[in-house]
Amino acid sequence: MAGPKYDYVIAGGGSAASVAAMRLVRDFNKRVLILERGPADTTRLMKMPAGYMKYLASDQFLEMHKTVPQAQLGGRAPIVPVARALGGGSSVNAMVYMRGQREDYDGWARHMGSNSGWSFADLLPHFTGIEANEKFAGPLHGTSGPLPVADPGHLSDTTRDFLRAAQTLGHAFNPDFNGERQTGVGIMQHTFGLRGRRMVRSDAKTCFLNPLADDDRLTIITNAHVDRIIIDRGRAVGVEYRRDGETHRVMAEAEVLVAAGSYNSAKLLMLSGIGPADHLSEHGIDVVADLPVGQRLQDHHEVPVIAATKGKSGYFGQDRGWNMLRNGLQYLLFGTGPVTTTGIESCLFYDPDGGDRPTIQLYCAPIVYLDRDVSDARPTWGVTFTSCLLRPRARGKVTLRSANPADQPVVDANFFGHPDDLRLSIASLRHGRELLAAAPLGDKIRAELLPGAEVTSDEDLTRFCGQTVKTNYHPVGTAPMGPEDDPFAVTNAQLQVRGVAGLRVIDCSIMPQITSGNTNAPAMAIGSKAAELIAG
Repeated sequence: MAGPKYDYVIAGGGSAASVAAMRLVRDFNKRVLILERGPADTTRLMKMPAGYMKYLASDQFLEMHKTVPQAQLGGRAPIVPVARALGGGSSVNAMVYMRGQREDYDGWARHMGSNSGWSFADLLPHFTGIEANEKFAGPLHGTSGPLPVADPGHLSDTTRDFLRAAQTLGHAFNPDFNGERQTGVGIMQHTFGLRGRRMVRSDAKTCFLNPLADDDRLTIITNAHVDRIIIDRGRAVGVEYRRDGETHRVMAEAEVLVAAGSYNSAKLLMLSGIGPADHLSEHGIDVVADLPVGQRLQDHHEVPVIAATKGKSGYFGQDRGWNMLRNGLQYLLFGTGPVTTTGIESCLFYDPDGGDRPTIQLYCAPIVYLDRDVSDARPTWGVTFTSCLLRPRARGKVTLRSANPADQPVVDANFFGHPDDLRLSIASLRHGRELLAAAPLGDKIRAELLPGAEVTSDEDLTRFCGQTVKTNYHPVGTAPMGPEDDPFAVTNAQLQVRGVAGLRVIDCSIMPQITSGNTNAPAMAIGSKAAELIAG
């Protein structure tokens, strides 16, 4: 007996895949199979806006990748986690909804050539079409899509002080980072919304896949590890995947779509014979298409300035003991309080060089926050400013560890691999110190904990940056789209893999240049755009 038939098989079930699958089924009447390597759901705690903090260091819903030792970081090998659950990053992230800058997408369009369909004007309908903004409307925002977007339900005293301190230094207040301009200081909107009277996470599974739960045209298989794309005479016709110790084959009557995330999408392509020929041959893999897969990895990265406050402030201790019980009850009974925020409520977009286009996203975290592997600083009452570089000039790469699909790929993030990346990060560290001293925040600061008031020279700050730089969890660009004459292009403007019929990449791997902000919103727009390209 023949098995079920699918028009499209999607390897990966993250944000982009979820939107693409929804639109292919709902809008274009296609039969779709999603194969996701993670579980079908997370936990009830993760659905609460503040709940993700309990899982930041857990591998329950995260796949922990360790970079190769970075010479420019003194041999450090930072951890770069990625999501491992249906819904992808949207199910585990801090929920910030940020599109980036108009110039990002217009830059893609210039790179791809005229009428490529990737300008900001081209992408805007894909943002607004899925958005249900509870605060903004008009041409730049959607109000009736399946994805709720809202302000945090609670703001800490430290956040309010930061907003005013930045304005004291001359930064304009920006009410909408997804509006006409990104520059300035303000509150970040997030992908959460009211369910009943409680604010809950708006993850891609809940918003895009759950409404199709009874639709026979959509099939989802979780805990399914896609190991190889089946290619017959130059055409992708299906995939092989492992589940519960057994290997299965499933065929796609139209196309195979790759959306496994920037690390694992590159890995899957290379395991299938699509990648740098010399590298594939080293691992005994027959070459189907000699393409520069994995060679243009980009990721946002950040360095911190951390200070302790004179008195109680922010969110330290709010997730333990009586505070945890009180906050939990307030959330359950009234839908209010600290549980209705992610804790990362505000940021400042600016350029340390004084330009009009921001190069730094400086987050304000109302707590002492730092990964344990880079410092012995412990959480206390205080504040952390992390300066995230929006458009790093360095490029990393993703390669195969072996031909064994069970092995993780090798990730070389190459943080600070370009001197300008380090220069801007150091300049923003210095500005973070100015923010700490500005009124009204400055009156409440007890001491700078990191880098420490004695760390002032460029040499010392360079060393500090190497010791503390971490990912902002936004890897992109391992299968970038580009024109015919682009030597680094893996996909074209239709997201088709060059030299292989019936195969597209539809996640953030296709970005030729990283967007200037958190990448979950762009991932969803890419998924929506991909569905139109595929159905068209």
